[in-house]
Amino acid sequence: MIQFDQVTKRYPGSDEVLRNVSLHINSGEFVFVTGHSGAGKSTLLKLIAATERPTSGTVLIANQNVSQLKASAIPFLRRRFGLIFQDHKLLYDRNCFENVILPLHINGTSGIEAAKRVRAALDKVGLLHKEKAMPITLSGGEQQRLAIARAVVSRPSILIADEPTGNLDASYAADIMAIFYAFNQVGVTVIMATHDALGISAKQSRVLHLSQGLLNEHLLHPTELEDNQASLENASVENSYDE
Repeated sequence: MIQFDQVTKRYPGSDEVLRNVSLHINSGEFVFVTGHSGAGKSTLLKLIAATERPTSGTVLIANQNVSQLKASAIPFLRRRFGLIFQDHKLLYDRNCFENVILPLHINGTSGIEAAKRVRAALDKVGLLHKEKAMPITLSGGEQQRLAIARAVVSRPSILIADEPTGNLDASYAADIMAIFYAFNQVGVTVIMATHDALGISAKQSRVLHLSQGLLNEHLLHPTELEDNQASLENASVENSYDE
């Protein structure tokens, strides 16, 4: 479904954020992207979501080369994705229902069908009873759930989450993770960036670890993740010297 082949990303006036990254993510996987602040996690997600294009290398999304797509085709590709951010990016002058329905209006879905989808999405995240509430009245965990409802209302095949539990306490974070795992269990591909090993479920997880723009991939049980963090960092540094 998603393939990177020797992908490098450099922003104007900066060093390479990602260097020669190659990876493959299959449909239905749950993948964590870890690394320190500035390691390139958000850039990797933006390349997957086609909000950024690589400086060099190839990014394939469903066998489409993102670099070769016309600008007019990008919005159609992005309909495959639901995007969730740490800061929610909610519209605080609209109520919960109006926030969630916005992607449907953009995609041309309206009327009874749109309303049914919005209420189904709110119900999945436990916020159906607050459809008329304003986002400012919600707790941090509820605001994040509202952002998830907005991301899934268009029924995307891929959910991309950038530090979705970073501002939440442990209880709220556990609730949010349970929602992501529930979507993954029905076949949605989930790709989540996190710097917090505690955010990773007790299940065995595929982990893409970034350090200094280089990628290390491991299948780790979360109890191993913290123990291996230092060794992963060292491995990336050694690889950079080899180059």
